[in-house]
Amino acid sequence: MTSISHRIAALFRTKANKALDRAEDPRELLDYSYVQQLQMLQRVRRGVADVATSRKRVELQVNQLQQSTGRLQGQAQQALAAGREDLAREALIRRTAVASQITDLEGQRASLRDEEEKLTLAAQRLEAKVDAFRTRKETIKATYTAAEAQTSITEAVTGIGGEMGDVGVAVQRAQDKTEHLQARAGALDELLASGALEDGTLSAGRDDIQAELETATAGQDVETEMARMKAQLASSSQAAVEGGEPAKRGESPKDPPDQEATS
Repeated sequence: MTSISHRIAALFRTKANKALDRAEDPRELLDYSYVQQLQMLQRVRRGVADVATSRKRVELQVNQLQQSTGRLQGQAQQALAAGREDLAREALIRRTAVASQITDLEGQRASLRDEEEKLTLAAQRLEAKVDAFRTRKETIKATYTAAEAQTSITEAVTGIGGEMGDVGVAVQRAQDKTEHLQARAGALDELLASGALEDGTLSAGRDDIQAELETATAGQDVETEMARMKAQLASSSQAAVEGGEPAKRGESPKDPPDQEATS
């Protein structure tokens, strides 16, 4: 059961990776990485500024304490001149304490200066890397955009792309439909020429009276032809009668009378 769960999880990870590969744009990833590096550089610079501010504050404290030591030294001399050794001793004790603070602050200032130099160097190196990454980023983005445009043009020319493929299918369908209509028009023309179909434009205006007139005219044509044939037959019979009836079967025609005997 565990192996099945692992296989299902692996399948989902594979599908998710494929979906992410299709969805992600490397140019957006490069821009996001560049923004992250800029933010990191900004944090380093703020760190340098914070360390420099702390160092400057320590230096101000050192200057104030040094001024305090000078003042205490003068007070001790004045008290000793006035015969107040106790006051002179107290001023010198305070001056010693202030000098000890100055020593501690000088150590802190040196440490902060070293930290500031390290952070400044790191910021400079990081800034150089960010600038180099920005240049490479723009180069990669330009190359990717050019490759994407070239791919789109090639797909458009070859018809591999989805949109151009749809256009090709639409053109093929239009061509098939045009050929079908042309074939249908040719077949109808042949049927009209052969008389299998009638021209609807000629019969569109005909009514019942026109149909009866055409029927009557057709009947008259038939009667006229019958009369002509009968007349032709009668003429043939009359010509035969005038030319003499033919001799009966088996008899020879009589000799004409002798003219001499008659005379």
